[in-house]
Amino acid sequence: MDASLKGVRELFGSDEANEFALGSDGVLRFSGRLCALEDAEVKRLILEEGHKSRLSLNPGMTKMYQDLMETFWWQGMKKDVALFVCACLTCQKAKVEHQRPGGTLQPLDIPVWKWDSIAMDFVTHLP
Repeated sequence: MDASLKGVRELFGSDEANEFALGSDGVLRFSGRLCALEDAEVKRLILEEGHKSRLSLNPGMTKMYQDLMETFWWQGMKKDVALFVCACLTCQKAKVEHQRPGGTLQPLDIPVWKWDSIAMDFVTHLP
């Protein structure tokens, strides 16, 4: 058994460790997916390529995670994808919430005496 594979198996415990395999090309795989364990630069490149590829320009967090999950794996991958998509300025501008608009304002009656009628407006979803 390779020393790096043995270290990975010790790191992740016995149950999850059985899913790790070292391929004939020397690449560590988890359930058939390529592992990017400690290299932050490789993770960043994978996230950028998955986010800005020609086939899926600026996908949402869920779509991007599902696409990358088919090929790659690292611990905390879902969190890294979410943070990357949240930091994208284009996604912040383009992705709208899928909710009904609030509707028109309802006019209030003009009170006859002060403190005769008290109203409160709740403003939500400000930028």
